[in-house]
Amino acid sequence: MNENWIDVGPSEQCLDGTAVEVIAGDHVIALFRIAGKLWAIDGICAHQGGPIAQGEIHDGCVTCPWHGWQYELATGVQTINRKTLQRVFPVRECEGRIEIQVSM
Repeated sequence: MNENWIDVGPSEQCLDGTAVEVIAGDHVIALFRIAGKLWAIDGICAHQGGPIAQGEIHDGCVTCPWHGWQYELATGVQTINRKTLQRVFPVRECEGRIEIQVSM
């Protein structure tokens, strides 16, 4: 498996307590910075395709703004049925840029 780190933009595009939607390869990704830590999760809700980056964050979970489905940022687990429904991606900062790792 080829592991690729994809530059998705400058670090300042995602300030603490905010989220942005980015593209990494073929993936739409919701990128969050919470208490200084970056999280990257599939940006399209598994329920009906809502924009995860526009969701509210509380206690390490994001709530989709369309129908209220909640996912853990660290695991992609949906909080009601406890199944992993959202893919999560490794994310890092390097020289003032944000990079997301996707498997090709």
